[in-house]
Amino acid sequence: MSFEKLKALGRALTSKRMIVVLLLGFSSGLPIMLVLSTLKIWLRREGFDLSTIGYLSWIGIPYSLNFLMGPILDRYIPTRLGRRRSWILAMQIGIMLSLVGIYLSNPLLNLSTFIYCGIALAFFSATQDVAIDAYRREILPDKELGVGAALGVYGYRTAMLVASGFGLWVVDPETWGFTFNQSFLMMAGFMLVGVVTCFLATEPKLEHGRPQSLHDTMIAPFADLLSRNRAFWILFFIFLFKFGDAMAGSMLGAFYVDVGFSNKVIAEITKGFGFFSSMAGLFIGGGLIYRFGIYPCLWAFGILQSLSTLNFVVLTQTGPDWWTLVYVIAFEDMSSGMGTAALVAYLGKLTNRRFTATQYALLNSLASLGRVFFSGFAGVMASTYGYLHFFIICAAFAIPGLLVLSQISPKKLGSHEEVE
Repeated sequence: MSFEKLKALGRALTSKRMIVVLLLGFSSGLPIMLVLSTLKIWLRREGFDLSTIGYLSWIGIPYSLNFLMGPILDRYIPTRLGRRRSWILAMQIGIMLSLVGIYLSNPLLNLSTFIYCGIALAFFSATQDVAIDAYRREILPDKELGVGAALGVYGYRTAMLVASGFGLWVVDPETWGFTFNQSFLMMAGFMLVGVVTCFLATEPKLEHGRPQSLHDTMIAPFADLLSRNRAFWILFFIFLFKFGDAMAGSMLGAFYVDVGFSNKVIAEITKGFGFFSSMAGLFIGGGLIYRFGIYPCLWAFGILQSLSTLNFVVLTQTGPDWWTLVYVIAFEDMSSGMGTAALVAYLGKLTNRRFTATQYALLNSLASLGRVFFSGFAGVMASTYGYLHFFIICAAFAIPGLLVLSQISPKKLGSHEEVE
């Protein structure tokens, strides 16, 4: 990389827009980890069975249906803050209220109320993601999409550490001794980071205007995507790329509990140490994407994701060994961070600025479908086949995604538009 390119990269990383992308990434990552991880650990500690915890993944279904909100977010401007910031702020307020609702609930006394609050949290969080993804795509020039994706995931991963790392650490009897309810109330306070950022951010310009008709709002964005060369292969790849990684990840919280690790160790190693390995993965991944482009990195990172999932087989044999957990987590979070950076950059490259929210939400929903819907059966798989065979199956799920990736190479697409 030349000195001039390094200077340009440095200027981009220190710009206001990148700082906003980083902080909004934090706002996006905090609630999703509470939905996908901390809630499950809470229920497992309360004695709920694996099947119930697996089905709890369906609380996250709004993440796979949030594309339905895209047309609304593209067309309407609720307040004078502008189209993107208005929706981001409204969803952040909804997230905070949902977290307060979980703080006031008790899953042992009224599981249905607990679940309803979780669904509300997922809905507001998923809709916030649509607005933030659209904001990031519109505020960043094309050449900064890869770096912006990595920086956004930095903020996202930091929030993961706060939500399912620090938030779990404080409920251990050997630390602060919080209840899970108190931990969720604390998370509501952390959402103020996003609220403040929303007021400090600059609203993107409406270069192409807002959609004005039903056709512009609902039909044109989907027609534009489907008009791409090998569109169905592209969509199929997006669905499959992180499928196995997501299936395995949906059961990791319960797996750590069943292996015999304490809340303190889970927080310190899987969240704390995992945070730094994720940061390393994002740094390496962002640099490799900047140097080699998106398509080669999707191949390399996809293979690494599969190998990292297979690594959990080691823990099923060693039991609660501290050093083995460190090794497995380092490999898993580094490869997952690299894969996420590549996928986010790829989705951003695919979107048309005329329909940013709708198209990005649709693509992101497709990417999360395996994680949200099919992972609901992960608990049944783990209890039926055992953790060892469960992780082997999840690792094998990466193979179809790589086979489909071969069908959307620059050569077969006829141009470098989608993958350069």
